[in-house]
Amino acid sequence: MSANFLDTGYLLALELSNDRNHEKAMWHWKAVLDSLPPLVTTSYVFDEVITFFNSRGHHKKAVQVGGNLLRSPSIQFIHVDEKLFFEGWRYFQRHQDKAYSLTDCISFVVMEKLDIETAYTFDKHFEQAGFLRKPRM
Repeated sequence: MSANFLDTGYLLALELSNDRNHEKAMWHWKAVLDSLPPLVTTSYVFDEVITFFNSRGHHKKAVQVGGNLLRSPSIQFIHVDEKLFFEGWRYFQRHQDKAYSLTDCISFVVMEKLDIETAYTFDKHFEQAGFLRKPRM
């Protein structure tokens, strides 16, 4: 079974009941748990999720979510080292016509390297970059 990439917006939608994508993410996550595919994310996505909660005064929630992600045996974390950072930076530079974030570009590089076709995300940039996006909008 091929791995799937976990993006920031998807992880936030799972945790935030007031997120516009919360219900769709929860419905999708329940289906994912039945099949338990391998999941991959990066240290940059992890940082975005934790920073989101902490920057809004929810340090305890940031620690809880971060701990859950780090303890999950189903999630493979890819640490963004210097080599991966610069590969993402080059991807970012080549795509001036897109509004990709550097984190997105690093995610795309990881997905290409690991032959990951599908991202769990609500970010249309993943489709623009040639990947499948779940759940479907």
